[in-house]
Order: sequence, then structure tokens, then C-alpha cells
Amino acid sequence: MPHTSSADAGHVGPVDARTVPRFAGPATFARLPRLDQVTAFDVAVVGVPFDTGVSYRPGARFGPGHVRESSRLLRPYNPAMDVQPFAAQQVVDAGDIACSPFEIEDAIASIERGADELLATGARLLTIGGDHTIALPLLRAVARRHGPVAVVHFDAHLDTWDSYFGADYTHGTPFRRAAEEGLIDREASVHAGIRGPLYGPADLADDRRIGFTAVTCPDIEADGLAGAIERIRARVGDRPVYISVDIDVLDPAHAPGTGTPEPGGLTSRELLAMLRCFRDSNLVSADVVEVAPAYDHAQLTGFAGAHVAYELLSAMAAGPKVEPARRG
Repeated sequence: MPHTSSADAGHVGPVDARTVPRFAGPATFARLPRLDQVTAFDVAVVGVPFDTGVSYRPGARFGPGHVRESSRLLRPYNPAMDVQPFAAQQVVDAGDIACSPFEIEDAIASIERGADELLATGARLLTIGGDHTIALPLLRAVARRHGPVAVVHFDAHLDTWDSYFGADYTHGTPFRRAAEEGLIDREASVHAGIRGPLYGPADLADDRRIGFTAVTCPDIEADGLAGAIERIRARVGDRPVYISVDIDVLDPAHAPGTGTPEPGGLTSRELLAMLRCFRDSNLVSADVVEVAPAYDHAQLTGFAGAHVAYELLSAMAAGPKVEPARRG
């Protein structure tokens, strides 16, 4: 199929929708070339179809395919950032990292190895999950190259709990384990979009202790979107940043297809605007997780996930080139 191309950089872009209708052909992310169709790449979009770590509704293992199918509508120019994310950098669809659906620790090891192999090329990752458990092995691979990173975590939930039913590795614990392993910058990490009931005040105290501050949905309502963005930018500064987006940060009206929905969330417009503030940041990699298509309606959540990924790729294209700082 005819892909668009950038004459200046020689990058292979998406299949041209003016030549081949969007609903035709293979559903790679944004109809981009596969990994085996290019000789080098700057960003790899990779799926991780894993949801064994969920505590409520399963189904996020089907998220990568759903987001890819929903991404057919994306176009190559982002006017909000004035950037062409597929011309400014070579983006490829690297397929999925296969992992065990039964043994969580074995799956985590497989995900870490798969991420390591892609990052070893010097590329950045945009990972589509899968449940939020996958953030831990991804952060391990990223921190191996960049040291501890500022984590900006968009989510309804903290995901810094210690364990569930004696299990240390679940979708509610990845950032607790990441902090314990020294993968995150404790002076620069932040949650955004937090809301809903907790088990008790200790949840918040523990979260602050391991290095996160929170910009909650009530904060955003009180201070406005611009105020929330300024708080996040001030917290992160110029540090290497990893963005993790749980689609349930959106209100269920905008993203019903997820495993643990919480009313009172962000609108799609608010989330996309917040992501655009990272266009001049040192964005080293990112993920979009917890899209569960069995609960979706008219692809609302799939479209939201695809656009979140598109804004993250646009921020990577608009921002500075990332130079990995390897650590021993």
C-alpha cells in the first residue's frame, strides 16, 4: 500500500488516506509502516496485550488491537502543535510484546526484555496496553538508559498501593514498586486526574512518602486547566520524563471502555490539552493503558486512546531529541 513520505528526512509515513480509504488495509497504528518495512526508526509503537494484573473488570489485553483499529482516522498533521509527527521522526508499529497470560512475574520479565530490545536501538517507545502492571517493566527498561525519570501519571487512581491479596505485582502497585526500585525521580513525579474513594488517609500519606504529588480533579476544577498544567510543568522541570496515561483518567462519559471507571473525570479535550504542554519536554517514552474494548461504546474509548497516543507522538516530534544517559 502507498505510504506517505517526507522528502527531507526520508521517513516513511502512514498509508495515504486519499489513495487508500481509511477502512481498508492492515490496522497498524495510524496505518504506519511495520518495523520490518524500515531500516531505522526513532519511535516504536508497541502493544502489550496483558491484563492478568487487573483487580476488577478484565479485557485490557484486547486494548492494543482496539486502539490500532480506532487510529485509522488519524491524519499526519497536528495543527494544535503545528507538527507533523510522522514526518519529523520515523515512527513504526513494532507489533506486540508477547507475554504469559498466567504468570505475572514471568510476563513482567518478558515485557522488560521486549522493551529493552527496542530501546537498545536508541528509539523511544509509545506502548499501548494492556493493564497498568506493564508500567513497571517499561520503567525498568527506560531507567536503565536514562536513570530515574520524572513520572507524570494520568489516572483516576494512585496505583501506589502495596499489594492486593498478597500479590506485589498488580495494576494497582506499579509505581510503588518503581519507587522502591529507584526507577522514578522522587522530587519530580506527579499524578494528574486523581479522584474517587480511597481506603483511608494513609493511601495519600504513603503516596507522598514515596515521591508523588497529586493534581486531583477537584484541584483542576478549582484552579482551572492552565493552573493544573503550570503545577505539572513546575514539578517536572527539565528532567527526563515518562508519561503514563490510564484511560480511566477520562470521565466514563468519554471513556466507558475501561476496567475500573470513576465518575467525575477529565474530558477528552482537557486531557489532550494537558498532554500538549509536554511539547518542549525531555519526553523519553510513554504508555497508554487500560483500554478494555468489551465495555466500549461506538469506539469512544478506542478513539480517545488513539488520540492520546497521537498527542504523545506529536510531543516527541516537537520536543528535543532524546540522548540516552546509560548507567552501569
